[in-house]
Amino acid sequence: MSFFSRLFGKSDAKRETLRPLWHEIVAVSRESEWYAECEVADSVEGRFDMISLVLALVLMRMESDETLAPDTALLTELFVADMDRQLRETGVGDLMVGKHMGKLMSVLGGRLGALREAMAKADDADLAAALQRNVTLAEGDTTHVPLALARRVRALHDELNGQENAALLAGKLRA
Repeated sequence: MSFFSRLFGKSDAKRETLRPLWHEIVAVSRESEWYAECEVADSVEGRFDMISLVLALVLMRMESDETLAPDTALLTELFVADMDRQLRETGVGDLMVGKHMGKLMSVLGGRLGALREAMAKADDADLAAALQRNVTLAEGDTTHVPLALARRVRALHDELNGQENAALLAGKLRA
C-alpha cells in the first residue's frame, strides 16, 4: 500500500460511510412541504438554500456530540464534492469553480452561525427572522416573516437531537 493510500484511504472510506446521511440530507431538503407550505422558492437558489439549511442542522447535531464531531469535516467534504460536480454540470468552467465553491462555503458558514444563534432562543420569531435573511423565499411579499418555515426547521432540529447516533449516521434524520 502506497504512502498516499495509507494517508488518504481511511478518510475516503470513512467519508463514504457518511454517504447515506448525505443522500438523506438532500432528500429531506427536497420535500415538497418546504416549498408548498413554508414558501421556500422552488428555484436553484431555493433548493441550494434548503440543502445548506438541512446540512447546517445536521452539522449542529453532530457538533453537539463528541463522538460525531470529528465526522463533520467528512460530511462537509461530501457537500463540497456534490456542489463542485453540480457547478461543473451546469457549465461553470474549471477556473471559476473554486471561486463559486468559496462563495458556497461562505454561505454555509453564515447559515451555521445564524442558525446557532437563532436556535439558542426559544422564540420562533427570531428563527423566522434569521431564515428570512438566509433562505430564498417564493416570489411575492417578502416582508412577511416565514413562521411556517421556522416551525418546520425547529421541528427537524428537535428530531435530529432526539435521533440516536448510529441511526443518524445511517441516514435516518427522523426518529
